[in-house]
Amino acid sequence: MATNCVKRAFKYRFHPTDAQAAELSRTFGCVRKVYNLALAARTEAWTRQERVNYNQTSAMLTVWKRTEELAYLNEVSSVPLQQALRHLQVAFTNFFGKRAKYPRFKSRKKSRKSAEYTTSAFRFRDGKLTLAKMSEPLDIVWSRPLPQGASPSTVTVSQDAAGRWFVSMLCEDPTVGPLPATSSAVGIDVGLDHLLTLSTGEKIANPRHERQDRAALAKAQRRLAKKARGDGANRAKARRKVAKIHARIADRRRDGLHKLTTRLVRENQTLVIEDLTVRNMVKNHTLARAISDASWSEFRSMLEYKAQWYGREVIAVDRWFPSSKLCSTCGTLQEKMPLHVRTWTCDSCGTTHDRDVNAAKNLLAAGRAVSVCGAGVRPQRSSPGGRSAMKQKVSRREP
Repeated sequence: MATNCVKRAFKYRFHPTDAQAAELSRTFGCVRKVYNLALAARTEAWTRQERVNYNQTSAMLTVWKRTEELAYLNEVSSVPLQQALRHLQVAFTNFFGKRAKYPRFKSRKKSRKSAEYTTSAFRFRDGKLTLAKMSEPLDIVWSRPLPQGASPSTVTVSQDAAGRWFVSMLCEDPTVGPLPATSSAVGIDVGLDHLLTLSTGEKIANPRHERQDRAALAKAQRRLAKKARGDGANRAKARRKVAKIHARIADRRRDGLHKLTTRLVRENQTLVIEDLTVRNMVKNHTLARAISDASWSEFRSMLEYKAQWYGREVIAVDRWFPSSKLCSTCGTLQEKMPLHVRTWTCDSCGTTHDRDVNAAKNLLAAGRAVSVCGAGVRPQRSSPGGRSAMKQKVSRREP
């Protein structure tokens, strides 16, 4: 197997036995407890202007296990507990590097239920996965095969709000590598009427997944709101119903984006997008729901990591670049271009433009310009491997 293979996480549903579900639930609780104890210890040290690292919290874990109050931590595998401390160390590293906020405590009701196992805490043989402290392998639904000869380096077990169980196996995938180079390039303009408009003139419909289930979701939420907070089983059942609808929406959205981004990356060598600040755009309460449903940020994220996998290039044009107001034929800049104007005619050359297609063509032209001279667009978002060298922005800004 090649030494420089891309590592990918392969996620599958599985159906635990009652004993396995009980063991995993205990493990989730212990992981959360250890994480919170370590965070409290590090926070207390931080107030004294001291720093506590992973090795010190690992020593604390040993002491905690010897106490009568926390003796139950010995009942589960020690590996997920150690991994929780490593995750906390990463969280603090990101905080000190100003890449994230200060770590927060895990909530029993709201935090993600998960536990990570390394190779010493699981056995994977003949397509069967057995975790530490368990006598039987997990009943995994193999929706797709693992790469031939793949051996997981870590296994993460989780349960979502809808009660579904998942196992994610991190493996090296030798099938992922640079695709044959091509001369094709495409500009991509995101929107709400159409999810994407390409510089080729193709328009991809916005599936509006949330709207399809909006009535069912509203009905389930009304039923949940009528349940008293102390109404244990009934409230839990109603909450799970809401969670299942949200999960169905998210699954369909993610599946569609995966198919779309894979197609675009395979067909084009260079992909030019607009560097939108979705975080600020969703503050517009009129459009927030539609923008969140379109999931522009997830689309960009998928596009970028797949381009990195397959040897493609993604260029992000500065958000202030006047792609909609600029004539892609003669370069004349229009003074105003309200959002309700979907087609317009250039005063200089007389060309009639579709607003979105014209914007996509201008984005492509700007992307080609930066690939030649290295100026005119904002840099691609930095990856863990390094930062982009492009620092320039376009001089023309759209008011």
